[in-house]
Amino acid sequence: MARVKGIGGIFIRSANPVAAKEWYSRHLGMNMDEWGTNFEWRLTDKPESKAFTQWSLINAHDTQVIPKRANFVVNYRVDNLIELVEQLRTEGVTILDDIQEYEYGKFVHIEDLEGNHIELWEADDLAYERIVEGRTF
Repeated sequence: MARVKGIGGIFIRSANPVAAKEWYSRHLGMNMDEWGTNFEWRLTDKPESKAFTQWSLINAHDTQVIPKRANFVVNYRVDNLIELVEQLRTEGVTILDDIQEYEYGKFVHIEDLEGNHIELWEADDLAYERIVEGRTF
């Protein structure tokens, strides 16, 4: 059964993402790119393979990534998104959109029992590594 296997990203609402990224970079040593930073790590079951957790500051007025009533969204990494979505449907979980596929993976958004939005990501880490610039080791 497909389930969550890690955190793929954290997206935080910010009144001034540019200034906030500068603050995190200066005070906490986080290397930023346009989107924020990425924490690189190794997969437990494949230690030779890299994986990433994206950390981003999102403009406070953007409601595409973070719903209006929320201050952040967590993205969870999963093994098999199609299988997991089918399982979640049978369990009565609210699926908010269709699976979207990009070069670096598949995504879908769901809602938990309290109405919090959750993003699920079946990552293609090799493709993601080619496009990521900001990394914090």
